[in-house]
Amino acid sequence: MSSASSQGRAAARAIDALRRGWPVRVAARDGAIRVMAIEGADAVTLAGFDPDGQADLLISAARAETLKLANQLAAADPDLPVMVERTAWIDVDVATSIADPVLDLASPLKGPFRAKPLAAPLAAKAALRLARLAGILPAYFAAEGEGDREADATADEIAAYDDAIHLAIATRARLPVSAVEQAEIIAFRSPDEPREHIALVVGQRDASPPVIRLHSECLTGDVLGSLKCDCGPQLHQALHQIADAKWGILLYLRQEGRGIGLVNKLRAYALQDQGFDTVDANVRLGFAVDARDFSVAARMLDLLNVGEVRLLTNNPAKVAGLEAAGISVAERLPIILPSNPHNERYLATKRDRTGHQL
Repeated sequence: MSSASSQGRAAARAIDALRRGWPVRVAARDGAIRVMAIEGADAVTLAGFDPDGQADLLISAARAETLKLANQLAAADPDLPVMVERTAWIDVDVATSIADPVLDLASPLKGPFRAKPLAAPLAAKAALRLARLAGILPAYFAAEGEGDREADATADEIAAYDDAIHLAIATRARLPVSAVEQAEIIAFRSPDEPREHIALVVGQRDASPPVIRLHSECLTGDVLGSLKCDCGPQLHQALHQIADAKWGILLYLRQEGRGIGLVNKLRAYALQDQGFDTVDANVRLGFAVDARDFSVAARMLDLLNVGEVRLLTNNPAKVAGLEAAGISVAERLPIILPSNPHNERYLATKRDRTGHQL
């Protein structure tokens, strides 16, 4: 087993523990902390983790700004941690309200809350990164010392997991689809994480650059026909545009909600219903505006022996991401679709705040 793969698996065990509501220990060169995800805690598990009721709360600066514990400059860094001092009245329910901004209207936070210095800021920052990789809210009960835990991870191991692209082709099969009958589906798997990415190769391959679409998984749009986004229509339009070309590839990336996961995407939807746009909703939850990793797509193209593409996208960040990973983008091809009353603001936000172009 390679060193990078071993490090990635250590982080994967910690991610699994967090998602099950179990405590983990995160270490960096400045120290270590034990953490338990607030969203996975209850009174019993918290008492086991922190019998004396002394564990503080570790949250992102973006969330801390809402609590008036961080300024806007700090909040602009999605990885910056803030430690909130625990008081006797902060139980699991209050901590949950602190962690989840969706609850702000239903459970207004009274405070006062007090920030305290971080004993191990690098370890705290790595712990927030681990939470985001786990697809949970970046908010913990945090304690010093060794104590009981289910897994250990270092900052280097977390970074190795985040950077790992140990994809390999798992299997392939013929798959006629409604847009085109001549298609082959190829599944990619990594030993470091459970998500499996898919490529659909359409048409007869030749020496020309294929028309490519990087499509991030969207259960609500692709499967349920959500009108809040344009993902489903973009997916089907892209398949038809690929079918009309000499040949092409749809890369279906398991990066739901621009990389924050399905549950957090639905939390962002709830914040949008409260008046926040898609950018501010992600940031308010403590996530980056776009947490996707397009180097995964580049690795898939490498495995398919594709080095140059014509990219179907309105998002310049996809062009930059592929080119940074060594894939040449010969041409950007727009996807033009009508809006509807439910996604007009979403599309305007993508245009005005994240640089999408037609």
